[in-house]
Amino acid sequence: MQTEFIFSPLVPTRDKDASLTVGTARVPLQFVRHRRARRYILRLTAEGVARVTIPRGGSTSEGRRFAERQIEWIERQTRRRQEAALRPTGLFIGSRILFRGEPILLSAGAADGAMVVRFADQAVRIGNLFDDVRPRLEQHLWSMAKAELPPRVQALAAHHGFAVRGVRVRNQRTRWGSCSRHGAISLNWRLIQVPAHVRDYIILHELAHLREMNHSARFWSEVAKLCPGYREAEQWLRKQGKSLAAF
Repeated sequence: MQTEFIFSPLVPTRDKDASLTVGTARVPLQFVRHRRARRYILRLTAEGVARVTIPRGGSTSEGRRFAERQIEWIERQTRRRQEAALRPTGLFIGSRILFRGEPILLSAGAADGAMVVRFADQAVRIGNLFDDVRPRLEQHLWSMAKAELPPRVQALAAHHGFAVRGVRVRNQRTRWGSCSRHGAISLNWRLIQVPAHVRDYIILHELAHLREMNHSARFWSEVAKLCPGYREAEQWLRKQGKSLAAF
């Protein structure tokens, strides 16, 4: 599906709350009318809005159905844009990172005769003060996530009556988590950097897929039961998620 650009006057509709669920994110959905358009047209704006052009005689309801049929395309386009924007820069002593939802300063120290970078209650060995510490930090945080996330999944699953067959911690660039039809949960190691309530929301979101393997109204109703504050968690991810994904 190709992106189309129209430069003739567009008339926006008044549906400010419209959105599409794409993966675990919600993409704003905007409808515009174009008197010369002969068919429905979808494009993803630079701001990440799914804009549907409605032809003469068309309707917003049909425009929504048209957009819903293109969710896989929207997800691919969003992923490509995110990957293009993800150009990690170096991290050095004096930089700040997010750790458990808080911005933490990286400072230098020594432990057992070796140079280390310290943050919060953690210490990671480095070569010297001028090293790019990103690779060492990523490896350390990933190890922490592997130790902490699976037990948390199992605890929440047991509390809410789910049976989980396995938990994997992966290096996902465009997803926070996923759930297979066989009951296996995959989580992004960067969840070690988010606040506890956001981490738990992502886990509960994936657990909800064990009952509803879709993003239907019934699915979101299940999410609301499991995690009443999920909207706040999603808002935090919208604000901070891109910077975390670039880590």
